[in-house]
Amino acid sequence: MQSDQFFVSVIIPVYNGEAFLAEAVESVRQLNYHPLEILIVDDGSTDGTAVIAKNFQGDVRYVWQSNSGPSAARNTGLKMARGNIIAFLDADDLWPNNKLEIQLACLAANPSVEIVGGYIQYMRRSESATDTQLLVEFAEPIVSFNLGGAIFRRPVFDRIGLFDEKLRYSEDVDWFMRAWEKGVSMLVLKQVTLFYRRHLDSMTYGTNLHDLNFIKILKKSLDRRRQQSNGSAAPLPGFSYVDEPTGKPTVNHFEEGL
Repeated sequence: MQSDQFFVSVIIPVYNGEAFLAEAVESVRQLNYHPLEILIVDDGSTDGTAVIAKNFQGDVRYVWQSNSGPSAARNTGLKMARGNIIAFLDADDLWPNNKLEIQLACLAANPSVEIVGGYIQYMRRSESATDTQLLVEFAEPIVSFNLGGAIFRRPVFDRIGLFDEKLRYSEDVDWFMRAWEKGVSMLVLKQVTLFYRRHLDSMTYGTNLHDLNFIKILKKSLDRRRQQSNGSAAPLPGFSYVDEPTGKPTVNHFEEGL
């Protein structure tokens, strides 16, 4: 797939991801989209991540930084990016083979839309004795605050700002909340746009809502909206679902109680 309209920068933050990184990069390359660049930001890995990353050629750029957390790694990638479309992929996740095709088509059909999201499908290793390396789906696909499931027009980061580097968890939730408070236009496709891998080494495995900063982030959003609305928290503008990539919004949705 090729487009003269969109140049995609894919930012892959990674910390000790030697077991997964090559698969993540391959899942981007198998989309065969051009023009595209892959930016691997190594957040101080101590395993073999650097060796694997440096073996990639062509469309891949690699940078190492001292361990500063995922927000800082994403921000480094944003500062390096040359594309007018930004996408994120964690090193242990994967993209479906139609991701960019359907999401870029949606952006092209809806020029005022700044973000196109999609559904997230959770994946895990098969427990079968004969298929121990096979990833299998579990649970129904969901809409989630996950950067890897969306693509972004580059100017939205000039408007909303970068990721909060004080947050080690849920920096994506914080960014999305700030975006919705400012009325950023987002559509969500009713199709899977990210395979989210669940495994024991995941940063979020076994953590609870408090550890992930959800409560703190939601409170900060409420406080900002109350301050802007003289004491009462204005509802977030929300987002819309789209059945087809080139279709128009059909359903508006958001939890107004947030």
